[in-house]
Amino acid sequence: MRIEKKQSAGLVIDIQEKLYPHMDQKEELLRKTSTLLEGFRVLQIPLLITEQYPKGLGPTLEPVSLILEREQVIEKISFSCCDEPVVSDKLKSLDRNTIIICGIEAHVCVLQTVVDLVEQGYRAVVVEDCISSRNPVDRRVAVERMRSEGAIITTCESVLFELARVAGTDEFKAISRLVK
Repeated sequence: MRIEKKQSAGLVIDIQEKLYPHMDQKEELLRKTSTLLEGFRVLQIPLLITEQYPKGLGPTLEPVSLILEREQVIEKISFSCCDEPVVSDKLKSLDRNTIIICGIEAHVCVLQTVVDLVEQGYRAVVVEDCISSRNPVDRRVAVERMRSEGAIITTCESVLFELARVAGTDEFKAISRLVK
């Protein structure tokens, strides 16, 4: 059950200006998520980005949006990304069976999305050090629930090296620089 680059897409869930300041360990969340997204760019992993009700919660946090550059953002009001037809259609069009997930909040939008992805037959890979909630207990319980629902739980560094697969390549060298 290796996580393979050619079968993977990334999903960035609701890392928004008005949510982020309230997250537990927010500086570490931003640092790890930035590393993950830079790694996705190096590895050419396609990305989907969502924003939950941006009129109220603001746009994607600037340091994240600068990494994402020209990626299209999908607005939603459903907690689960899978309830937004544009997200579902885009996932189908990518024809990737593994969805690697980062974002906030772990116990609401991330959890509901993961449960739905697993139910729809995707392999949901949750990057544990790239998700957060306001309350650490909510995050911890959400991770337990996602694992019990069939999600794969990993870390930023682990998934990037697994996607890179071998040492000695330009991709590996770039990933090595990112995680230092």
